[in-house]
Amino acid sequence: MDRALREAQAAAARGEVPVGAVVTDEAGTLLAAAGNEVEARCDPTAHAEILALREAAHRLGSPRLPGCTLTVTLEPCPMCAQAASFFRVKRIVFGAYDPKGGGVDHGARIFAAPSCHHVPEVIGGVRETDCAALLRGFFEARR
Repeated sequence: MDRALREAQAAAARGEVPVGAVVTDEAGTLLAAAGNEVEARCDPTAHAEILALREAAHRLGSPRLPGCTLTVTLEPCPMCAQAASFFRVKRIVFGAYDPKGGGVDHGARIFAAPSCHHVPEVIGGVRETDCAALLRGFFEARR
C-alpha cells in the first residue's frame, strides 16, 4: 500500500484525482504501478487500476494475471472491478471505501453479480485513514 499511496500522491501533484494502484505477483514482486491519468490522457478510463493491470499483463505477456494482487488506494469503481475480474487477479486490496462510486462493497457490487465469472479475494480498509485523508485533502483544496 505504501507504493500505491506514493502513486496517488504523484497523481495529486499532477492535478489528477489521487488514486494509486500497484500489481504484484505471488512472490510480492512489483509488476506495475500507476496513478490516475484521466486528465493527462483525456481518457475517462485511465484509472490507476486499469493502467497498472494493463502494464502488468504486458510485462507478463498474458491477458490474465492469476496469482497477482491488485492493491489500490480507493475501492475500485464498477469499471475497474470488472476489469480486475477479466484480468483474473487473485486478490484486490484497497484502502478507502467509496460509498458513492465504489463497485466492490458499494454500488454495483460487481463480484456479487451472477454475470461475474471470476471473483477475487477482496480485502478492504487497508490504511483506510491515510488513503481517505489524501482524497479528502485533494477535494477540500479544490472547493
